[in-house]
Amino acid sequence: MSYRITALTDPEPAVSSTRLAWLASDDEGAPAGSAFLRLFSKDGQEHLAELDIAVHRCERRRGVGTRLLEAAVAAARGEGRRSLLAQAVDGAPGDHFLAARGFRRVLALTYARLPLADADPDRIDALVRQPHEGYRLTEWEGRVPPELARSFAASRRAMDDMPMDGTDYGTVVWDVDRVLSAADAVAGRGELLHTVAALDTADGSVVGFSELVVPGDGRGDGQHYGTGVLPEHRGHGLGLWMKARAVRRARERHPELSGLLTDTADSNTHMRAVNDALGYLPTHKAVEYQLDL
Repeated sequence: MSYRITALTDPEPAVSSTRLAWLASDDEGAPAGSAFLRLFSKDGQEHLAELDIAVHRCERRRGVGTRLLEAAVAAARGEGRRSLLAQAVDGAPGDHFLAARGFRRVLALTYARLPLADADPDRIDALVRQPHEGYRLTEWEGRVPPELARSFAASRRAMDDMPMDGTDYGTVVWDVDRVLSAADAVAGRGELLHTVAALDTADGSVVGFSELVVPGDGRGDGQHYGTGVLPEHRGHGLGLWMKARAVRRARERHPELSGLLTDTADSNTHMRAVNDALGYLPTHKAVEYQLDL
């Protein structure tokens, strides 16, 4: 059987990237697989592209994935990209596919879930109530309040040294416009963004944050987007404090929410300890692959 690869166009570019797509179909026009290539466009990441390939299980080992990969790699090179990232579940077919085609493992990730029905509310409350001298917590839904916008954007550098092992991820440059656009993008998908921030009581500046995205109907699982503390304010337990507050808020605000999801680099021992302390249970492992173009 032969397959046709059709290039598609994403009608709605994201704030910080554009996306290309390809559809693989058989002789009768039935879909056999797809590939999506995200081209990052913000300062600090113009060298990077991210690939997602899916092949129907009945069509595997027939060259469909290889042809989709060839189309995506050619497009990434044509766009002048230096590195191509792709992720696969550890031990799954995609893991073996990428390893056999020149990609190298650069990062191991552990995915975990906190079943809210099993979370200990007394322990969560105790963590939230624990005082942290020189700091206080605040929180908001959706867009950051105007009086904190500039400080919050500046605090995003807390993620610059996040353990990424050998990944050529670059440095994400944040400003107020990007912070607001990111919140608008979540709202545009019909989801709810909740942010907990740690403030320095000396000047009221944001020194850390923890973001959680919840489905618009308040059901299913929420997803942690990022938790970070500025280097000069680490060592005070702010990460655990903020994440515990986010868990408590999720329970109070969304009583029908089932759980909270998070993913953490295996080398990020501090955040893994935070997750363990809150009761998150590992669900599976994934591998980040990189192809050097």
